[in-house]
Amino acid sequence: MTARRQIAAGNWKMHGCGADLVELAEIASAAKPLSGIVTLLCLPATLLDRARGRGVELGGEDCHAQPSGAHTGDISAQMLRDAGADFVIVGHSERRCDHGESDTDVAAKAMAAWDSGLIAIICIGETEEQYRAGRTEQVLAAQITGSVPDGATPENTVIAYEPVWAIGTGLTPDPEDIQKTHAAIRATLATQHAMGGKMSILYGGSVKPDNAKVIFASPDVDGGLVGGASLKAADFVPIMQALNASKGGNQ
Repeated sequence: MTARRQIAAGNWKMHGCGADLVELAEIASAAKPLSGIVTLLCLPATLLDRARGRGVELGGEDCHAQPSGAHTGDISAQMLRDAGADFVIVGHSERRCDHGESDTDVAAKAMAAWDSGLIAIICIGETEEQYRAGRTEQVLAAQITGSVPDGATPENTVIAYEPVWAIGTGLTPDPEDIQKTHAAIRATLATQHAMGGKMSILYGGSVKPDNAKVIFASPDVDGGLVGGASLKAADFVPIMQALNASKGGNQ
């Protein structure tokens, strides 16, 4: 792979039933002329099979580290792949916080994703307390060390930087801070992995149609991992178009 993937990724979280797939149809239609980006929706597992073949890439929102077993209520990477996924999010801050997942847990899930042929979207991000203390780069470097396994490549791994204090709050860092942080992430990846500097790095944290253009103008930002604004085509399509335009694609 010679160029970094440019990805407009939606994370529906615990939202969406069959009737909501009408939004996917509109998103897929808008994605057709956008030659410069990957349009990806990470959906609840209940929707994946019904969403396949509709014109967008699909991903899961989490997976278990084991391929199978006595893990009631969990879903394996192999199951996600079978349902139509090509990507899976691991280590989202809501999983780290609500379920106590450690860096070691996240790394194990990433390897499980690779073993099943999925691309792992590994999430990292600092809390507001860490941000206010000026520890962002230190925290992210430690998370990369612990969460990104040996063997990570631009082909099997995407990094998503999501400042925890910006997720769902309407707050975003200044564009200069976003670029500085993404550049630091890229430098750490390049130090720790042979092709780490070529990995795609997405920004997440209250990405909206009215700020997407500014965020995606940063040279080290390769797209977005979008939460609430990905649930409706009216919100997500302008974000897709902003990414495509910023990276020189056609509209």
